[in-house]
Amino acid sequence: MHCPKCGGEIPFYDLRPNCKHCGVNIMYYTQEAGLTLDAKRTELESAVARMVIARIKANFIGGKLQIARMIVLFVVAATTLIPFGGAKYELPFFHETLSAGLIGLIGAFQNGLLLKIPQLLTSALVSRATVAAVVPIAMLLLLAVLDVALFVIYMLGFLNLTGTTKHQRNGSLVGAILACLTQIAVVVLYFTTPESAYSAPVLGFGALVMAAAFLALFFLNRALLKNGIEPTYRENDLKRKELLKKVRAGEVDLDSLPLPIFESDEEREERLKALEEALKAEEEGKEL
Repeated sequence: MHCPKCGGEIPFYDLRPNCKHCGVNIMYYTQEAGLTLDAKRTELESAVARMVIARIKANFIGGKLQIARMIVLFVVAATTLIPFGGAKYELPFFHETLSAGLIGLIGAFQNGLLLKIPQLLTSALVSRATVAAVVPIAMLLLLAVLDVALFVIYMLGFLNLTGTTKHQRNGSLVGAILACLTQIAVVVLYFTTPESAYSAPVLGFGALVMAAAFLALFFLNRALLKNGIEPTYRENDLKRKELLKKVRAGEVDLDSLPLPIFESDEEREERLKALEEALKAEEEGKEL
């Protein structure tokens, strides 16, 4: 066995806690070295964690545009509750409305009307009105899937602030176009579908409201791309991140680095202040 400080040889039968050559306490010296390594590693890894938090903040609440985008994204989801269109049925012992909106679809599923759509499409009495409801229902479901995709992209936006914002901008533009086409189709079907004693088309404007919400989301994302989405990192955190990569790759030995590895004037002030507070608390404890 050799002393961790001076390298002097220590016989196996020498059970003294101190090195006979330099007098250092072997156990505490080893612990101190381990704590020093942990402190260096913590400094580097904490920088990476702070950078992730900075990107999350920049994506969600980094400014007025980000906050407005978050609100509008939920507004887009809320517009799926507004009826896009539908069909009204007036049959003997049967009076129901098939509405192309999430609330209407849930109600139609509960009363069994949604499951009867294949039969209604083949019925000579109500098939035309049913087509006028099925078209906006299909478009509603497609737009709802697009809305979910945009929401997932938004939640993962901190991974690539600029890239995900571009995807949101493009997706919201596609959503606005599809919603406008849906509204046009609903209006055309309403005026071209003849009413009968048994069924009639129902006109709705939910798709138009959704198109407006998608357009608002499009312009917000475009403004964000124009202004730039840059997270605010603490000084030297980028250097710490790059150094951590080299340490993990084995290019840099952690033992050879100083402690602290990087330190700005602000961080030095914080460290000295914390040290003073700790010493003051220790002195007060001794007095008690």
